[in-house]
Amino acid sequence: MHHTYMCPSCRAKTRFNVIDQVVTSVMWNNDDGVYEEVERQEPFHLTYQGPDKRVQCGSCGLVEDELRFIKMAENANNQA
Repeated sequence: MHHTYMCPSCRAKTRFNVIDQVVTSVMWNNDDGVYEEVERQEPFHLTYQGPDKRVQCGSCGLVEDELRFIKMAENANNQA
């Protein structure tokens, strides 16, 4: 990890959880009544376009995109 984080909510700088997001596409099977993993998506099934990582503040619990925590730290450094 090469970034400095700062929580946009409580301004903490020391405790964070980095969450790696793993995407699994699923589709409801009416016959069996369960979700099944989809290997090849149908035309109406949009692919996930969100971030690969999210960050949770270890102090207040806020979960946001990693970039938001990075930009908050950069702005705090620029104002100092």
